Amino acid sequence: MISTSRAAWALSLALGAVALSAACALGAPPAWTLLGVLALLPLQAVTARRSPRPWAVAACILGGLATAYWPVSLMDDAGWTESAGAALFWALPAAGAAGAGAYLRRQEGRARRAVREARREQQLELARDLHDFVAHDVSAIVVQAQAARFVAERDPALALATLERIEAAGLNALETMDRTVHALRAAGGGPTAPAPGLAELPALVGRFEGGTLEADPEALAGLSREADTTAYRVAVEALTNVRRHAPGAAVVTVGLRRDGDGIELSVANSTPLRGSRSRWAGRRGGGTGLEGLRGRVEAARGTLSAGPVVDGGWLVRAVFPAAGGPQG
Repeated sequence: MISTSRAAWALSLALGAVALSAACALGAPPAWTLLGVLALLPLQAVTARRSPRPWAVAACILGGLATAYWPVSLMDDAGWTESAGAALFWALPAAGAAGAGAYLRRQEGRARRAVREARREQQLELARDLHDFVAHDVSAIVVQAQAARFVAERDPALALATLERIEAAGLNALETMDRTVHALRAAGGGPTAPAPGLAELPALVGRFEGGTLEADPEALAGLSREADTTAYRVAVEALTNVRRHAPGAAVVTVGLRRDGDGIELSVANSTPLRGSRSRWAGRRGGGTGLEGLRGRVEAARGTLSAGPVVDGGWLVRAVFPAAGGPQG
């Protein structure tokens, strides 16, 4: 529904144009009609900027015609050429006023689109956060709950330890949700919380059943903040995919080491144990999550690869430039 206040500008301009034309035709004093012309010019600019487009076009045409008619009404004995020249001369400021309003309208439209795109990017960022982090913890809860169901009768103590791991994964999921809420507050100008990085990698691997970490302390501190956060996301996504697609993998190794002038993060899992079904077979590329991370890794000036290895397992490898190193 058209806003009444926005349409009012076009209606005012149209009525003003009709009134000016009638006054000129009836022979009103030139000083009065000149005041009318001067009043129509800013009104045309506001109408072109504020009113709905079809209304603005129609009203500005009427305003331009009324402005062009004003000098013609004062030239009783002038020829056609002189009248046309005078009309064109006075139509130029009317066109300029409408053009200025249209330009401002266009700039406002660009600003609104930029805001919408920024909000959409924030929404996608939150969606990626939920996928990268919450999915990891939820998959851990599912796997541990399945394990607890099988060992509860045979070994209650082991079941209790499994329940403790489920509790820890649930608390981590809640922390991730808290970070998401902080991100929403930051989008509204409120305080935010720092994104997790490789400092939390030992705890992440420690919560992963059968996971081992081989990290070079110098490499751990050798990344920029952006690359550090992105590398942690790669580790989370890779470990989540191991839980989903190769739950029977006997060995899962997370490595962090220097690789020439860069820092390499790798997550490798062995062939699933016999009797456990793996969904890696036949695959030649990473999942949707890893594809989403590829853009993040490249934005941090890194490279990401994922694929099967000779022993039947799967390897995810990301290489980032070291902080202070070559950035090309």
